[in-house]
Amino acid sequence: MGLLSSLFGNKEKKQDLIIDMIQRGGIIIDVRTPQEYKSGHVKGSKNIPGDRIDKEINAIKKMNKPVILCCASGARSGMATSKLKNAGIEAVNGGSWRSLN
Repeated sequence: MGLLSSLFGNKEKKQDLIIDMIQRGGIIIDVRTPQEYKSGHVKGSKNIPGDRIDKEINAIKKMNKPVILCCASGARSGMATSKLKNAGIEAVNGGSWRSLN
């Protein structure tokens, strides 16, 4: 159980973190393709496809806000979350955009 918890985190704790980040003006970045994003997304979210995250890190840093990332299942947003955290950006993987909606 400890391994699963460390890989996927405690769901309630993650929800509390996401709520806190939103209350502090956090932004939601959807890393799906533009076509996927157009088919449905969280209102107010920004679409930055996962393959562009590296190029947008400086712009995201300048926003100076916590970042909640999402995609279809949580896999791509997980990779993007790691990249942002490594760049010193406060970020969390929100998982599926539908779960954030």
